[in-house]
Amino acid sequence: MQPAPLAPLVERFPVPNEPISGLPTDAPLLAWTADDGTSSEVIAAYAAFAAATGTRLTFFVTGTYPSWAENAEVLRPLVDAGQVQLANHTWSHPDLTSLSDQDIVDELQRTHDDIGERFGVDARPFYRPPFGYYDDRVMAVASGIGYTTPTLWWGSLADSGLVSEQRIVELATEWFQPGHIVIGHLNFDPVTRVFAELHAIIRERRLTTVTLNDVFSSDQHP
Repeated sequence: MQPAPLAPLVERFPVPNEPISGLPTDAPLLAWTADDGTSSEVIAAYAAFAAATGTRLTFFVTGTYPSWAENAEVLRPLVDAGQVQLANHTWSHPDLTSLSDQDIVDELQRTHDDIGERFGVDARPFYRPPFGYYDDRVMAVASGIGYTTPTLWWGSLADSGLVSEQRIVELATEWFQPGHIVIGHLNFDPVTRVFAELHAIIRERRLTTVTLNDVFSSDQHP
């Protein structure tokens, strides 16, 4: 494994206490994010890709999946170096708007604690509400435990389910653009077979990949 690259020298902005779907800058920065983690093999492939290319990624962890424990050893150096950021995607991927206040807290807190114990990092303040579903009550409850920033997206690889390699490349071509937060998933392996093509798009467009912590400062990550 090559040494992890240093964080890019980019302007940082105070994290807003409101939903975000893009980056607050016109600089050629791309926030490539990936959710869930049903597949241990896909997480491992993403980690290998990051280590080989220096690509910076933000993973939104769904804590119930054993793949996070299974990949802790390969992820930890990338997380320690800040090249891969871990954020919160709840414990069991429910529609948060359908839960009681206490159940919302439990969903976020359980994954928060698991990330902290396993990787030694604070996942706050970013959380991705499953399905993109949130409302004022969800935001208020989440903010009460430090999760102040629902993180949505400005473009998707549409691979929460099984899609073709060609379709993933088409969507990356559409959405890998300056200032975008793009969502992918750690569930099915077609994306792992087109990493070279996705990396080529980033290089050709002279984009710099960033984690959310690279761009936003927060109480947890000043």
